[in-house]
Amino acid sequence: MIGRILSLLIAAVGAVFLLFLALTNRHTVTLKLDPVHPDNPLVYIPAPFYWFLFGAVIVGIILGGMATWFSQGKWRYTARQRTQEAARWKAEAERLTRERDQNVAAAKELIAAR
Repeated sequence: MIGRILSLLIAAVGAVFLLFLALTNRHTVTLKLDPVHPDNPLVYIPAPFYWFLFGAVIVGIILGGMATWFSQGKWRYTARQRTQEAARWKAEAERLTRERDQNVAAAKELIAAR
């Protein structure tokens, strides 16, 4: 309960911070994507500065998530292998249990027949 309240409080502070960041950076800037002709670029994007800030944050989150995903691939592979191995061992245990139960039933029949 306290963890949830704390996370909501941190998210609210972050949202207020982002709101103030957007309000203070409303002026339009031009992102020039032509390094050869910086005075008269062929490709440019005029937009409010906070768009570029938020875009950089979003790209960072995506790249960070991808880096984390790829770096944890070894552990996901190991988990899949161990899950398959556990399933094989479980199937083997169930098979042995069935065989034991059949052998016990057969032994009881032999004892009862005498």
